[in-house]
Amino acid sequence: MKIFKQTWFSHLISMFVVFLCCVAIYLVSQKIDYNWQWERVVPYIIDVSPEEITSPFDGTVKIENSIIHVVSDDGDDAFVIELYDETSFNDLDLVYAGDVVATVNEWRFGLITKGMMMTIYISFFSLIFAIIIGLVVGILRTTKNVIAMNLTTVYIEIIRGTPLLVQIFIFYFFIGTVLDLDRMTAGIAALSIFSGAYIAEIVRSGIQSIPQGQTEGAKSLGLSYLQTMRLVILPQAIRKTLPPMVGQFINLVKDSSLVSVIAITDLTKAGREVASATFSPFEVWFTIALCYLLLTGILSFALQRFERSFRKTDR
Repeated sequence: MKIFKQTWFSHLISMFVVFLCCVAIYLVSQKIDYNWQWERVVPYIIDVSPEEITSPFDGTVKIENSIIHVVSDDGDDAFVIELYDETSFNDLDLVYAGDVVATVNEWRFGLITKGMMMTIYISFFSLIFAIIIGLVVGILRTTKNVIAMNLTTVYIEIIRGTPLLVQIFIFYFFIGTVLDLDRMTAGIAALSIFSGAYIAEIVRSGIQSIPQGQTEGAKSLGLSYLQTMRLVILPQAIRKTLPPMVGQFINLVKDSSLVSVIAITDLTKAGREVASATFSPFEVWFTIALCYLLLTGILSFALQRFERSFRKTDR
């Protein structure tokens, strides 16, 4: 009971400190001569404004059975609008190119939400390929094959010794041009290879932390090298490398923001576009930061739950 009270008291103190930090941030923001307009950001998250349907050419409106037909003056195929909520035109009204013929009342994802989904897409596939690269390179780093060790060492040192931004440019402008890669493939490849080098070192350290007697015992049972790795060494190594692996996964999500330099509309590029359109940089970038915090928080929580369940199976 005493321990329980101490734990709750500690939690209350922590919450109080966080509350004081929030109050301090609020007081500082009040001293800035800035007009906060958070409502400008909301439509770029969830847009509930009516969607306008415009006429592609000059013509005449004909309404039959609540279906709008815009008949072109030049004899082109009629522009047909079947699903709509409101229209300001009547039958046989004249319409000009660009006029709003009808509107549809429905909510849709804003630019920030679309950018967030793009970040999730890029991070997911980069994470899958980075794990594959990291496992293969990490295992090769522990072999006694000199060629494999030399090549993997060169790969890791080059990747870890150069900035990710430079690697993205090289992949997109040089390798992408040679292999005819689109910007999405180039961005995912750069992130995968960059993160794969760090994961490889994590895997290598995990493998080398397993006592040598484990490998010798597996060989005495007649297991091959691959069987030894798959059945004996890797399961133990993964358990030991989960904490640093979680950190690397979170870094990958944050590093994905750099693909915006090759015109991929991820969360960061969406933030730049919204900030330019709304002239509300503070509100936009605070929102973008919260979106990244939400993504990394969910990923961290999921991986921690996986780590706990993984450790429970050892007992």
